[in-house]
Amino acid sequence: MYDSHEAGSASDEIDPDSVLWVRGVDYVAGWRDARDAGTELLDAMQAAGMDTHGLTVQADAYADGGGMVRLSCSPALARELALLSRVKAFRFRRRVS
Repeated sequence: MYDSHEAGSASDEIDPDSVLWVRGVDYVAGWRDARDAGTELLDAMQAAGMDTHGLTVQADAYADGGGMVRLSCSPALARELALLSRVKAFRFRRRVS
C-alpha cells in the first residue's frame, strides 16, 4: 500500500494482509495506477506552491481491481485545493462561452 505520511514520500510495497484477494483480479495494476496518480497530484500541488506538509496520499485498489487514491489533509489545504479547482473551472467556462 502506498502511504505518504510526508508529502512526496512513496512506498513501493503492497500489504498483502490488508485486503481480501479474489483470484483473477489484477489489483497490482490498479494500485500502481493509483500510486502514480497520487504522485502526480503531489507534484502538481507542490509546483503550484501549496504547502503539502501533513498531506497523506494513499494508493489502494477497489474490489474489482480499479485504482483508488485517498487523500487526507488539513481543512486549510482542502480549501486551497478547492479554490484552485474553482479558479480553473471559472477559466474553463469563460473560454467555452
